[in-house]
This record gives sequence, C-alpha cells and structure tokens, in this order.
Amino acid sequence: MFKRYLQVTKPGIIMGNLISVAGGFFLASRGEIDWILMLATVVGLSLVVASGCAINNYVDRDIDAKMQRTRNRVTVNGEMSGKAAFFHGILLGVIGFALLSYFTNWVAVAFAVFGYVVYVGLYTLYFKRKSVYGTFVGSLSGAVPPVVGYCAAAGQFDAGAAILLTMFCIWQMPHSYAIAIFRYKDYEAAGIPVLPVSQGIAKAKRHIILHIAAFAVVAALLPLTGYVGIGFMVVALATSLWWLAMALRGYRPGIDVNGWARQVFFFSIITVTALSVTMALDFNEVSPNLLVFAAH
Repeated sequence: MFKRYLQVTKPGIIMGNLISVAGGFFLASRGEIDWILMLATVVGLSLVVASGCAINNYVDRDIDAKMQRTRNRVTVNGEMSGKAAFFHGILLGVIGFALLSYFTNWVAVAFAVFGYVVYVGLYTLYFKRKSVYGTFVGSLSGAVPPVVGYCAAAGQFDAGAAILLTMFCIWQMPHSYAIAIFRYKDYEAAGIPVLPVSQGIAKAKRHIILHIAAFAVVAALLPLTGYVGIGFMVVALATSLWWLAMALRGYRPGIDVNGWARQVFFFSIITVTALSVTMALDFNEVSPNLLVFAAH
C-alpha cells in the first residue's frame, strides 16, 4: 500500500529537487546554517512537489496510458484510483505549504505557490496538452525549488535568487527537449505537442544548443556578481562547455539521434547536480547588496 502512495509522487523528481533546494539554501546561508529551517524547507517543499506530481498523475491518466514509459504508473494500471491519487496530493500539499508558511517567510512561500500553480494549473491542465510552449511553462515551475531554498535562508529575493531562477529555467529546456527526442514515439502517440514532435527534431537540436549556450552565460553571472567564487566559475564553465560540445555532436553525419539525446539528457543531470553542490560549498561570505524584495 505504501509503495503506490510513494510511486504516485514521482520520487525521482523529488530527489532531483532536493539537491537544488539544498544548493539554494546553502548558497544564501553563507556558512551560517539554521538546520531546523533547512529541514523544514526541504521537507515542506518536497511535500509540495510530491503533491503536484500526484495531481499530475491523476490528471494525466488518459495520456499516460498511451505512452510506453508511463503506462505502468499506478494511476493507469489500476493499483491506485484517480480519487485516491487526487486526495493524496491535496493532503501532501496542505502539509507542505503549512510547513513552509510556519518555518520560512512570505517570499519563499510565494515562490512555492507560484511554482505549484504553474505546474498544476497551467502546465498540467493546459499547456502540456495544447501548446508547444508547454516545455517553457513547465520550466518555470521546475526552476522554483532552488529559489525557495535561497529565499527561505536569505529572507529576500535578490539578484542571486533571480540568477538561480533564470539559470534553472533555461537548464530545463535542453533537458526536456532531449527527453522529447528519445521519447519521440511516446509523445507522438499521446498527442503531446512537444517541440520535436510538432516542429521537428532539427529545430529541437538548434534550441538545445542555444539554450545550453544561454545557460553557460547565466551560470557565469553568479561568480561575476560576487555570490560565489572561482571554484564555481571553473565547474560552471567546464560542465557547460562540455555539455555544449556534446550537443553540437548531434550534427555529426550518421549520428544515432536517440543515443545522442540520451547523452545530452544524462549530462544535463550531471551539470545541474555539480553546480548545485558547488554553489553550496563555494559561496562568498558577504552577499552583494542587491536587494529586490525582502521578507521583513
């Protein structure tokens, strides 16, 4: 019984978000870590993410049944009813938002709400099924976790938080397009208008390259604005440029497109993990005074 209630929350996505929210929190903490606040932020946001994923599984039962990758989800194979998944998601969301509201601040909570509304309300209910821009809309919610972690520790939304939001939003694009390429048949069967299906793999390749280049530039802004040190700059440039070179190999004659897309996808995870860990360790002790919105 417990297993299906865990599976419906997409634990892999939760684990990925744990790394980024912790990275944002440690970056903003600058060595002075409030461990209770850290735990409350991580657990609260994880429950919010789990809630969104459970409701996403509830809504997507029809298209999940058409896709090889998702046809064995518990909401599709009958192990869990749609009603159970929905109310499980609601309960997780209530607990998660309650934790964030009690322990963090209004800025962190506001971004958690923003991410939730975008993912469940805009992406899941409309854009994923109806628009090629679904990937971009989904990327906005996917970029929220490190920002929530940052704002929970800093008590404000400043230039550092803005850079994180932009960086993680851009990162989502080539990551998602790569998935859509090697899962092309799944998305086509379900009628989901992702870029490779609706406008062709060639255009998706170009967008992957452009977004990785933009990601490298934005990632460099963290050290250039003084939030992190030279160590982060080295890791950011090394991973981003390697990722870009990997993406450019997609234009080699006779390339196995699916194999190439899988490589781009897996290296995207390595890149974002490396940067999340590095920014948690290579912070500057004095934060630049670039305040935008404060919680107090």
